[in-house]
Order: sequence, then structure tokens, then C-alpha cells
Amino acid sequence: MPEADRKESSSATNKPKSAPQKAMEKLGLLRDIDLALHLPMRYEDETRITPIAEAQGHEGEPVQCEGEVLECRIETRGRRVLLVKLADDSGAELLLRFIHFYPSHQKTMAVGARIRVRGELRHGFFGREMVHPSFKAVVEGAALATALTPVYPASNGLPQAYLRRAVASGLSRADLNELLPAGVVPPTLPALRDALNFLHHPPPQARLMTLEDHSHPAWQRLKFEELLAQQISQMQAQRERALLKAPALKAKRAGMHEQLLAVLPFGLTGAQQRVSEEIAQDLALGQPMHRLLQGDVGSGKTVVAALAAAGAIDAGWQCALMAPTEILAEQHFKKLVGWLEPLGLKVAWLTGSIKGKARQKMLDAAADGSAQLVIGTHAVIEEKVKFAKLGLAIIDEQHRFGVAQRLALRKKLASMDLEPHLLMMSATPIPRTLAMTYFADLAVSTIDELPPGRTPIVTKVFADSKRFNVIEKIRDEVANKAAQVYWVCPLIEESETLDLNNATETHAELSAALDGYVVGLLHGRMTPADKAAVMAEFTAGRISVLVATTVIEVGVDVPNASLMVIEHAERFGLSQLHQLRGRVGRGAVASVCVLLYTGPLSDTGKSRLKAMAETNDGFEIARRDLDIRGPGEFMGARQSGAELLRFADLQEDSVLLQAARRLAPQLLDKHPQAARRQVERWLGSKAEFLKA
Repeated sequence: MPEADRKESSSATNKPKSAPQKAMEKLGLLRDIDLALHLPMRYEDETRITPIAEAQGHEGEPVQCEGEVLECRIETRGRRVLLVKLADDSGAELLLRFIHFYPSHQKTMAVGARIRVRGELRHGFFGREMVHPSFKAVVEGAALATALTPVYPASNGLPQAYLRRAVASGLSRADLNELLPAGVVPPTLPALRDALNFLHHPPPQARLMTLEDHSHPAWQRLKFEELLAQQISQMQAQRERALLKAPALKAKRAGMHEQLLAVLPFGLTGAQQRVSEEIAQDLALGQPMHRLLQGDVGSGKTVVAALAAAGAIDAGWQCALMAPTEILAEQHFKKLVGWLEPLGLKVAWLTGSIKGKARQKMLDAAADGSAQLVIGTHAVIEEKVKFAKLGLAIIDEQHRFGVAQRLALRKKLASMDLEPHLLMMSATPIPRTLAMTYFADLAVSTIDELPPGRTPIVTKVFADSKRFNVIEKIRDEVANKAAQVYWVCPLIEESETLDLNNATETHAELSAALDGYVVGLLHGRMTPADKAAVMAEFTAGRISVLVATTVIEVGVDVPNASLMVIEHAERFGLSQLHQLRGRVGRGAVASVCVLLYTGPLSDTGKSRLKAMAETNDGFEIARRDLDIRGPGEFMGARQSGAELLRFADLQEDSVLLQAARRLAPQLLDKHPQAARRQVERWLGSKAEFLKA
């Protein structure tokens, strides 16, 4: 950067930022190309004026009129209302009504001023009128817009007028030169610059339907470019990883892996055996494993992780297992200690609640290598945590961790110029097409078989009006079958916006209704020690009914719990409902999940509850969730906090996706500079997320 530009940039950065500038930064509108790619969500037609006498007004169809202000006054009838009367050359009048207004409104629409207004026309008691139209002062004969006016996605503190100017400026400055070699872009698609100019300022005759459903060739060009950048970056990450070195963790004959299999109180399913072999083959290689282990709730992922850990430890390396909550981490800890300590392995336990000397003891054990397996929460990736020889990192419920956290765990071997192998586990199955696209650089192992003896869960859907009947059913269950029950609430305290019963109120209600039985309470504001104490009481059978928020969502294993009630089920996502339901049906007793909802239900709410009632299959649930939410929301944006695909739809644009997948390796091999610039243009710093 030239010295003069550097000084100008430096002085500019010292100026306090305005509210619109801050809002733009929040939207990620930092570069000219970001502004050029910030596309309208809809358009307004300001290219023609309709005489007031001819303005009819159809519902949802705004019209634009222009005229002279005849009257501007404030009327007070219970509340202040600004009334403006407008007339044009047709002789007809139009009343403008503003319930919310400022002194500047009165100034712009003073008597005698000429203004242009746009809004929905309706026929009121006083004739034609508009309520809260957009308006601006004009000089008679002022030129009309020659293109449709874009309406951009915005946020609080970011007016459309400011955003339009910023986007137009960014679009004019952005480098939109063609980066791709001739013959790469399908011939039916326009040049990138032409496509963007068209989408920001389409001509009046443009077919709005093709713009809104993104089928117009201009949209197709953007989708193709975006998918190509995403596929290049995935493939590049895969190739870079292939060059990295990792410890080769070759299993020993009659080693710890076989010893663990011998002491397990159950046999592996065929699916567990298959994925264990896939993982063992990866670990034996000298390059980092980067594998996702996915399986439905209760499919037995933990034992597969234990076998992988045993293999790594047998080869002389340490293993770390990170879980999103202390409850889940502790459950892993208890299971793995029970399986591995009899084999002579030392397991360390590291969470945020462990302090002082106990914490230091665990840190020392990880650092000197005496702890062969370290289990914990986010605490495992803190800077102070050092490993002597970390060979395998296992992340449970990987979608609950941010990309930066996963990268931090991988860097624990940096001092040895090696990468640890990475095994990520998820009980939220990802449909194959989505896995191939979002995780193109990731091997996927799927446990598609449940262990024998698991009884299907019956799911019933009731309106909240049946709440009393459900509580009576609970009384019968705990009295006659000595069963245990979960009652799940979505909130733990009163909300001004959602009038929902909270966990505390429900606990009091159930305690009164189930006199003589112990009703426990578990919520996110309790200390880890209190949560653990309540969970221990429930696991031991001393609590009959556990009222809980979603802290029991993942991994909690109480075989005697055979009934779950999910209150306000319409407030939960489909995958979350399925995860919650998986907390019952973990024993041999037939289990029931009751979904209580409060109407009226939205179409999405109906679809979710219908799916839950019709199937227990996590992969079918995932498919329906994808249909309901769409791929960007379903994936949680690759858990990075910002969607990597903004324009393309993985299902609708499968033809473009296949073309991008074919082209990506060719560009990397023959045109590496073009490939690099394509990723920079479309993904910027987000490309780093693909390495996690």
C-alpha cells in the first residue's frame, strides 16, 4: 500500500464509526466485493407515475403517485396523526396518513411542496388514501428511475438509502473481471459483471418471478461461481491435509483394542465393526485422519470412540475426548473409565468446574503423558493444557463446537510438526448429498444399525388442553411400573415475548400433582455440581420425575426412564426433538414420548410434529429437517457462524453443483492462480473454516 494511502487509511480508522458503518460491519460488508455480492431481497417499481384518478390499488401491489401538497395538519383523536392531502393534474386527491412521524415529515410535505409517494392504495371513508407510504420531495418533471429499485437485506441502524449508495459505490469499484479461463463458464450464463449489474438494477420489463425464485440466468451465474469457489476450497483443504504428517497409530496384535473387545459386556453390531475398521485403517496412515462418525441416537458411537482411543494409546500416544457439556463429558468419563481402567490406562478429567490443586494435577498428568486419555469440555483446548504426545482428538456432538475450537484442538501437536488424528462424532445424521458437499474434504463413517434389544419409542402428539390427562398417565406409570419420567421445558424463566410455563413452575405443579413421589429439577442456571447431584439421584432411581430444560438433550443415559413429555414441542427444532426423544427407549421397557403443543401451529410446526409421530429413524428425520429448513439453516452454516453458501441451493442446483465438482480439480491443477482468486473473491476469510 502506498504511504499516502496508508496514512489516509490510518486516519480513517481513528474516526469513530457511525451507526450505519457498524451495522454494515455486522453484516460482513467490509470489502467492495462484499457490497457487490449483497443482493436485493426484492424490488420496488419506481419507474412510472400513476395519475391519482387512475390509481385503483390492488392488495399487495404498491403504486407511485406525484402531486402538490394541498394540506398538512396534525389531528388528535386519541393519538396524534399526521394527515397530508395531495392533488395532481388529474384533479383527484390522495390522503396520506402517518401514525408515526417526525418534524422532518412536516417540513418535506409542507403546503405547496411537490412530492412523490409510493405505497398501497386503499379506498377509505375520505376517498383514496395511503398509510405510511414512502415519500420524497421532487422538482416538477424530475426524471423517473430507469430500473427497478433494489430493497436490500439490512438491520437496525442501516437505512435503505444509505445501503443503496454503499452498494452502488462498492459495485462500481469492485474487481469483477473474469477470473475463470475461457470455456469454463457454461455458455448459457452471462458475464459476472453483467449478471451483478442486472440483479442490482433490473430493467422495468424484467420478469420478477425469475428474479425472486433465483432461476434467472444472472442468478445461475452467481450460484455457479459460489459453488465452484466452495468446491475448490474444500478440495484444496483436502490436498493440504494430505501433505500434513500425523503419527501412524498401528494397532498391535492382541493389543488393547482386542483386550477392550474382550471385556465389553456386549458384542459389536456389524455397523460398529465396519466403522471401527475404517477408523483403524485411517489411524495407521502417516497423514491426519479427518473423519466424521455419524449415527442415530443410541447407535453406539461411544464404544467405537473407545476402541479408537485404545488403538491410539496402544501405539504409545495420548487421546483427548471433548464434549459440549459437563453432564455429557462426565457420562463419557464414567463409561470409558469403566472400560479402560481395568486395562491399566489412566484417564484424566478436565472441566471448567475443576479448580486448584485437583486441576493442576490433571494438567500435569496430560503434560507429562501419564494420563493416556483426557476427557473434558472446552477446558481441554485452553492454552494452558499441554499434551506430551496427542495422537488422537475425538470431538463429540461436533456441531456444538465452533470452528475455532476445533482448530485449537488440532494445534496441540504443533511443537512436533505433526497433526493429531481427528474423529468427530454426531448424533444428528447428515443426508449423503449434504455430507458430500459441505464435508467434501471429510471422510464419513455411518453407524446405520441399532444394537439389539432397543425397543421402538411410541410418539404421541397432544394439544396442551390434554395436559391434565398426561399428568394422570405419569402418576400411573410411576405408581404401577416404578418407571422414571422426563418432563422437558423450553424456558427456565418468564419471558415478555413468549408466554410459556417455565421449568420452575412446572416443577411446582408436578410436585403438587404427584404427592408422595420425588420430582427433581434440572436447568442451565444450576452449578455443575448441583446438576451432577440431581443427575446422579435420577440415575440411581431416587427421583421419579425429572423436570429439565434441554441440558438433558444429548448423551444422558438412564435405561429406566421410559416416558418423556416435551412441553411446547412446537418451539423445538426437528433434530432437537429427535435428540430429546432419544433419552428414553434406552432399556428393554417399551417407551413413550409425548409431544405437548400449544396452538395454533404454523405449517413448519405441523410438519415437525407429523415427522416425529411417523418415524424414529434419525436419517429420515434429517431428510425431513432438510426439506423443512433448507440446507444453509440445517447445517448451521458449517457451524462457523456465517453461511458458506448464500445463493446456491444444494437440491435445486444439483446440476450446477456437479459441474463445479468436475471443474474444481481441473482448475487447481491447470489454473491454480485463478482457483485461489476465485476462493478469495467468494469466501474471503471463511475459507479457513473449511480446514476444521
